[in-house]
Amino acid sequence: MPAAQPPAIPGSAEPAESTEPAESTENTESTDQARPDPAAAALALTPEPAGAVRAKGRPRSAAADRAILDATRETLAELGWGGLTMGHVASRAGVAKTTLYRRWPSKNELVVDAVASLFDELEMPDLGSLRADIEAVVAQFADLLARPETQAALLALFAEGTRDRQLRRRIREAIVDPQKRLVRQGRTAAQVRGELAADTDADAAREEVDIIFDTIAGTVEHRVLVSGEPITAEWTRRFTDLLLGPLTAG
Repeated sequence: MPAAQPPAIPGSAEPAESTEPAESTENTESTDQARPDPAAAALALTPEPAGAVRAKGRPRSAAADRAILDATRETLAELGWGGLTMGHVASRAGVAKTTLYRRWPSKNELVVDAVASLFDELEMPDLGSLRADIEAVVAQFADLLARPETQAALLALFAEGTRDRQLRRRIREAIVDPQKRLVRQGRTAAQVRGELAADTDADAAREEVDIIFDTIAGTVEHRVLVSGEPITAEWTRRFTDLLLGPLTAG
């Protein structure tokens, strides 16, 4: 489905330039008023520090952002990908469509961010052992996937991603790759405790992080979203046994 485009905002036509010479303003102001301020001139010529950002317009509202992302997931759960429009989301969130388009120029971007904000809730605890850490994060992930809004949003997003290569790339960049931080944090804590050997090859370490993430995320998502089976404490224990075997061997 092509991305929605922001509505055109008609601009005012610029007035035609006058061909008449400008009237002289000599003697209408005092000499002191016409003289430029040296300090102001120097300030105007002073370069801004590197990385400085100029404030433009009204500050973005975090409350409005949350309302929009919540409304996006709710609307997606009710209407599905094909039924969701930017107008539906704006109406449910109580904001103007122009406000919505200023933040998210397309439906793809909006839905990806709405789903990504859910996964930002996940945290890797430090409970004193790699086993306890894995079991805790698996339980968090399972609880998140059990929510109807999460299920509807993920299934719709992944289905659409199979038909849209650019959307699939955005899913990877905004949702998948950022959550690999959980694996990196867990590995680092386990290495500090002496449960895992220190990394000696950066490429091998990155590959291991990818494999661990895919194993955990893929297994839990398949069990909850595809098989419709619950994630119980016993299942989590057995899954962690299988995961820890290769990780701690040798």
